[in-house]
Amino acid sequence: MIRVLVVDDSAFLRHMLESRLNEFDDIEVVGKAVNGREALAHLAELDPDVVTLDVEMPKMNGLEALKAIMAKTPKPVVMVSSTTTEGAANTIQALTIGAVDFIAKPEKLANVSGILDELAEKIRAASKSRINKLTRRPALKPVVKSKNVDKRPAQHVIVIGSSTGGPRALSAVLPAIPADIPAAVLIVQHMPPNFTAQLAQRLDKMSHLYIKEAEEGDTLLEGHALLAPGDFHMELDTSRQVQLGKGPNVHGVRPSVDVTMLSVVAHFQSQVLGAVLTGMGRDGCTGTSAIIEAGGWAMAQDEDTSVVWGMPRSVIEAGYAQAITPLDEVAPTLVQALLARTGESLGLSA
Repeated sequence: MIRVLVVDDSAFLRHMLESRLNEFDDIEVVGKAVNGREALAHLAELDPDVVTLDVEMPKMNGLEALKAIMAKTPKPVVMVSSTTTEGAANTIQALTIGAVDFIAKPEKLANVSGILDELAEKIRAASKSRINKLTRRPALKPVVKSKNVDKRPAQHVIVIGSSTGGPRALSAVLPAIPADIPAAVLIVQHMPPNFTAQLAQRLDKMSHLYIKEAEEGDTLLEGHALLAPGDFHMELDTSRQVQLGKGPNVHGVRPSVDVTMLSVVAHFQSQVLGAVLTGMGRDGCTGTSAIIEAGGWAMAQDEDTSVVWGMPRSVIEAGYAQAITPLDEVAPTLVQALLARTGESLGLSA
């Protein structure tokens, strides 16, 4: 039985989450709290397996409570967020601080029952997560980017896919990639609309690469990274420009890592490198298979540093990972593999 502490300043939402989550055979709400301060008081007493934490609350908000939880009694936390720009920005910050995952509140609280199945799945995944992998990572300072960046069309592409635990993993990988890397980077993170825009902005501030949310018609440029927008598959057209689509969900998600990888391989053949990071499920396995079959190169994050070792595990067990590394070695391994293929060297402008 997964023991859950529900933290939300809305009495309606607390009651709804308690009553509906208790309907699942494997989940029990063992306590409720009105704000972060009250939640901290309950943690030692109740010892929950997972905490659901509202972002915006009086007295002590979700971000403040999360920092305290991670510092004092680390627990898997699923943030419950509004879809406003501010709510999305705070949620992205929470994910980089240490929250395992998040779920977006419906605009009308009366429709909250529509997210219960998804929340239950996230609670189950959080209960199995390696929470120690989300703590003790120092905050990165904003980076001053080089203004002398050649906007050369990319001849090589790196595709990075992630899901649960991904925002924090991406915050470790992307800042470690040099600005003068001779490739474009495409990122697929399972995340709803609006939240991906905030994630791209945050990653851009801490990275030497130029990072933005992908838009229709974007050109793939060396030293630039594009993040798939929520609710859109990111593919390439015959001109190798970004094409966003609302095709069927793949593995229950949109954007899908597989969709992007398959499309990129179709246009860049052997000049593709793939990296599958922490996440639940199998998204990325079919894509890495296509990369390898085309003569490209692929890697996966190791079990020890993955928050949820689902996506990387599927790639490794299928035999498609040519390198398996801890999180801190993902970027240098990718760069080394790329340079071995291009024969170039870097000025290390990062």
